[in-house]
Amino acid sequence: MTTQTQSYPGRRRAAATPSYPTAAAVTRIAKRTAKLAGKVLMVGIMVVATAAFLFLAVGPRVFGYQTSTMLTGSMSPLINPGDVVVSVPTPVTDLKVGDIVTYHIPVEDQRIETHRITDVARAGSSTTIQTKGDANNGADPWTATMADDHAFTTVAVIPHLGDAIRALRSPVVGKVLLYGAPAILVLLLLTSIWSKPKESTTGSANSTAVPATLPS
Repeated sequence: MTTQTQSYPGRRRAAATPSYPTAAAVTRIAKRTAKLAGKVLMVGIMVVATAAFLFLAVGPRVFGYQTSTMLTGSMSPLINPGDVVVSVPTPVTDLKVGDIVTYHIPVEDQRIETHRITDVARAGSSTTIQTKGDANNGADPWTATMADDHAFTTVAVIPHLGDAIRALRSPVVGKVLLYGAPAILVLLLLTSIWSKPKESTTGSANSTAVPATLPS
């Protein structure tokens, strides 16, 4: 006997009902996202702060280089205001025209200047240089005699790092870091507490204690 299956063209299969995440699931995802974002932010701040400390405070003592922040545009476009100049000690006998040197100017307040050497004069053990800013029209109106046996010449320029350092030292940013960092830590602590799974109390709630009776 052959069994035939009859189809009914008028019938249709019921469409599958799409499933949507519950409010509890959305809340859990939001908490996990906030916790992860907070951890990433804290780790990023810690890494940047540690790197800046090592570069600005430890590095010069260990490796002997020095850092200074450019305040004017006299060396633009190579070095702009807010850039940090990294300089290394160079024997004055090796100084030559074209080197960018960071030194105390011999006039006025003897401020630190970073300019390019345009002339080098040597007389015995004395070395005198004249400098000029790349963006200036003329040479600096002084000559500087190198008092030490070495001078600091530029080897690297880090754009805008000086601006970032000044911003971190501002009172507003200082208050934000002072109060914001603890607030983030408290938020992470609360988030970790909320995200802990609650212990199941179903068994103890539904079970009825039957007192044990001793046989008489």
